[in-house]
Amino acid sequence: MTRSVLFDTETTGLDPAQGHRVIEVAALELENDLPTGRHFHALVQPDRDIPEDAIRIHGITPQKLAGKPRFAEIVDEMLAFFGDGMLVAHNAPFDFGFVNAELKLAGRKPLDRGRMVDTLALAKVRFSGMPNSLDALCRRFGIDLSERTSHNALLDCKLLAEVYIELTGGRQRGLSLASDGQSALPVAIYAAIGPRTPRLIVPTEAELEAHAAFVARLKDPVWAADVD
Repeated sequence: MTRSVLFDTETTGLDPAQGHRVIEVAALELENDLPTGRHFHALVQPDRDIPEDAIRIHGITPQKLAGKPRFAEIVDEMLAFFGDGMLVAHNAPFDFGFVNAELKLAGRKPLDRGRMVDTLALAKVRFSGMPNSLDALCRRFGIDLSERTSHNALLDCKLLAEVYIELTGGRQRGLSLASDGQSALPVAIYAAIGPRTPRLIVPTEAELEAHAAFVARLKDPVWAADVD
């Protein structure tokens, strides 16, 4: 199994070089690009004000951060959860930039940008010229946004995990080939990935006629009795 981590941050502003800080970090564990259910989440005391423009986006006020740990106090747990695999984020250079700025302040090594997987870049390749924000991608893939009344790092991670699955075709990876321990031939194993909404597919009359015509050309088809 290949382990990676999908993560998101909320911050006091847009640029760590201007003194803005991380105030929330959330991360989800992925195995073979599918969420396992394990996560990391922390609200962080930034030791500075939070501009009103930022509060309007994520809804995190100084009052909510009262008594919360500073980044240096959660960094060990965060890095342990991140591990050494790939790190997935939407507009990943932004999140990497802020986390690396915090790591520098804490006297730690920066995250290796060679570990970066940017879902925004993936979306721009697949949907060139179209809106590719997290909201836009959720709507495009039919992912429920009803709980997203403001930016929230943990909720955004959960939504992004669903988007990432769609972008990478990850749901199909549940069907894999493995040895059964007794035969040299591979055995298909399906890994359950949670509830899915059934999609009813109803063929048109023209498709039914085309199928019947195709079956009629076959010699003794076993399902001919089902074709009327």
